[in-house]
Amino acid sequence: MSEKVFYGKGVRKIKKEDLELYESIVNLDKNIWNSNVLDYKTQKLIAIAISATNSEASSLLKQISKSKKELNISRDEMMDVLKVVLLTSGMISYNKSLDIINKLYD
Repeated sequence: MSEKVFYGKGVRKIKKEDLELYESIVNLDKNIWNSNVLDYKTQKLIAIAISATNSEASSLLKQISKSKKELNISRDEMMDVLKVVLLTSGMISYNKSLDIINKLYD
């Protein structure tokens, strides 16, 4: 698991405004990424697929960049994830994700 847990402005604001809530979020994050069954790489691939289906491209960019850097996830692995995204979420999500992957891997 990565040492840097959060990047978003929203969580930084929570930390400033409500430290107890922030610590709860950090603990939840640690518990989720330290699964008993799925390895971290599999979890990150799932996170990439989920991020690919939402409208926030910056979230997907962060997921892919971090996974590429931390876990050396290959372009081929990313493309396998995108095939599932295409099947389950359609062409718009696939194309948006493909643009990001092409920027990061080419």
